[in-house]
Amino acid sequence: MADNRDEPWAVESMDELLALARAMEQEAITGYVALAERMRHEGRPDLAAVFEALTTEEESHLGNVDRWIAQSDVAIPPVVPLQEPMFDDEGAALVAPELLNSYRAFSMAVRNEERAFVFWTYVSAHAPSEEIRQAAERMAREELGHVATLRRERRRAFHDLRRAGVRPVRGEIAALELRLSDHLEARALRAAARDAGRFRDLAMAAQARSAEAAANPFGPTPVLDVVPEGAEARPVPLCELLLDCYLDLAEREKDEDARLRAQACAGELIACLHAVRS
Repeated sequence: MADNRDEPWAVESMDELLALARAMEQEAITGYVALAERMRHEGRPDLAAVFEALTTEEESHLGNVDRWIAQSDVAIPPVVPLQEPMFDDEGAALVAPELLNSYRAFSMAVRNEERAFVFWTYVSAHAPSEEIRQAAERMAREELGHVATLRRERRRAFHDLRRAGVRPVRGEIAALELRLSDHLEARALRAAARDAGRFRDLAMAAQARSAEAAANPFGPTPVLDVVPEGAEARPVPLCELLLDCYLDLAEREKDEDARLRAQACAGELIACLHAVRS
């Protein structure tokens, strides 16, 4: 595996891939266990319960990997240290507990799953064999499912914390994608030369999704019923909103082609989020 974040990650064999998948899940479990313990120590049983739930979720992911390992005929090393950390608690282990809430905790968990999705997407794109490519794509699909689950929990936490200050969205997915394209074009104008092309490509992708959504509309999604005030004013919350839409549509769509299209759009939005955040 490459140890430079600017270079594609390279996985050379199935035993390396499965060992890496297991190490990533174990790293997340260790992180959430530590956070739950800290919240108990700080007198925040509400947040301890959130991190315990996240631990349980990651343990189920680890169980899926272990079952895959048991069904395979490859030799898995007992411990594979990650060359670079994949789990990021985003300061939750250090920040004053009064500044934490369930929404922030789930937001951190969502971003970790999104990073894992990006990781496996890169592994797939640069796989040395068809077997590795298919396995990495399977892991990416798993992570996309985890993203959907945690984003639902985050929306629930958000509405628990912010019953006021929401409004109906004015517009459809096609219009929101065009608004995102405008943000990305503006980012391209401000970016260094080496990044400008990347943002222009993302803007063109948003325009393409907008055109497709206008020509072949998706079904309704309750995600667009209410959103935080100003969610369309900046690229990150707008990306978040659109990603929630596509993930929800991927679960609701009965037509297989529409479902696959929504999943593909969700994958593109995760890549866009990764770019605008960095």
